Amino acid sequence: MNLNKELENLFIRVVTRAALSAYNFVGKKDKIAADKAAVDTMRSELNQINMKGKIVIGEGELDEAPMLYIGEKLGTKNGPELDIAVDPVEGTNFAAYNKPGALSVIAVADKNNLFNAPETYMDKISANISETNVIDLDFSIKKNIHNLSDYKNKSPENLTACILDRPRHKKIIDQLKDLKVNIKLISDGDVCGALLVTDEKYDVDIFLGIGGGPEGVLAASALDAYNCKFQGRFIFDTNEDKNRAKNMGIVDLNKKYNLNEIIKGDSIFCATGITSGDLVSGISINGNEFTSETLITHKSEGLKKRLKLIQKF
Repeated sequence: MNLNKELENLFIRVVTRAALSAYNFVGKKDKIAADKAAVDTMRSELNQINMKGKIVIGEGELDEAPMLYIGEKLGTKNGPELDIAVDPVEGTNFAAYNKPGALSVIAVADKNNLFNAPETYMDKISANISETNVIDLDFSIKKNIHNLSDYKNKSPENLTACILDRPRHKKIIDQLKDLKVNIKLISDGDVCGALLVTDEKYDVDIFLGIGGGPEGVLAASALDAYNCKFQGRFIFDTNEDKNRAKNMGIVDLNKKYNLNEIIKGDSIFCATGITSGDLVSGISINGNEFTSETLITHKSEGLKKRLKLIQKF
């Protein structure tokens, strides 16, 4: 097992510095510039770490700047072989328009322990439950809600579901309303959305719906540390998507993945706030210092905490 405590601090630095770089573009209505700044900083920081790192979840699959692309090799080429998943700016529109909830996110695992996912959509479901067969992508909305209601000993009208506010979710949202479930609609940022089930203080019982596949894998890393349930099923609509998936070794295009098939063994997850949101506070600057807040999880260490740091530029 290669994920030691020293790596925790190194990857916290990666996301805090990437978040700081993106923060320079907050409110400037240029999501591409914010993303590029975070990408460039993330790449520079990752290349200083003693590791043989490989991006398995990135922003693209070709060698095109400014993306951290799938297959890109990073690090000093000395040290442990690691799989890396990144989302340099989760919620680029949040950063561009100074809205709550922009994050810089990374997840790391030993080689071949992090799912190598194409950049496509994923149908997802997560909840903070310990038993199997309570929630399932193959169950109807009604069955999932009634099962969760029984499990949590709460009536459906006391449950809250988090879902991306998208036209594709109209049918699900209508069903949730019929069941009298409370609905928390989010406009973007489904890494954060999935993680709202981890703590009762967020008052979210279930996260569901279709969002980004890479974001699903990133969220799974943190959910694993919280012993939450998560399932995902990739959606391959075009022949191009199907071919890309097959080239990545995905044989069954309709497969439903449980959490332990997405994250194997140990992993470290870090998410630093760029703008303040439900999960963490954003960057703030005071003179020659900046304050950041990072959610870090490290499964084997039982680590699940929010870390506030004050650093000099």
